[in-house]
Amino acid sequence: MNPSVQAFSDWLSATPLSMQIQTVSWIIPTVQTIHILSIALVMSSAAMVDLRVLGVLWRGEPLVAVTRRFLPWIWWTLLVLLLSGATLIIGEPERSLANPAFILKMSLLAAVLIVTVVFQKGIAGDHLFWERSAKRRVNGRLLAGLSLVLWVGIVFAGRWIAYVDLGAG
Repeated sequence: MNPSVQAFSDWLSATPLSMQIQTVSWIIPTVQTIHILSIALVMSSAAMVDLRVLGVLWRGEPLVAVTRRFLPWIWWTLLVLLLSGATLIIGEPERSLANPAFILKMSLLAAVLIVTVVFQKGIAGDHLFWERSAKRRVNGRLLAGLSLVLWVGIVFAGRWIAYVDLGAG
């Protein structure tokens, strides 16, 4: 582990908040449950938008109607994920901060947030932005496909956090 990350993890795990999270038996399982349910909600919402863009679902429904229905769920639930994820990190900093699976998860999250913002910016200025030309439809579908791949990657990386052996190597 990087000495700076180790020092930060050591400091964080010794804070009163971290000690409280570590010692109260129900906190970690409860927060993990909230985190997992929130991931399911974000994944479902993102999938609904992405599958509409790809033409798999709701072909007859305007894209703007689908995005108005599901994009707010993504953004609000990301706040819950931020809070629950921060709580998990504070409670078990060594499990996450130097874990390659966690770093991958955060990198994929940054990428999917950029993709989502780019997609949302297009439709915010013009409800038909992604449908106005063949090139935009193709680009929208590429973004939707990339979004799906990134979200699935986030789920896999998140699950692998528990299985990466930080003591090896």
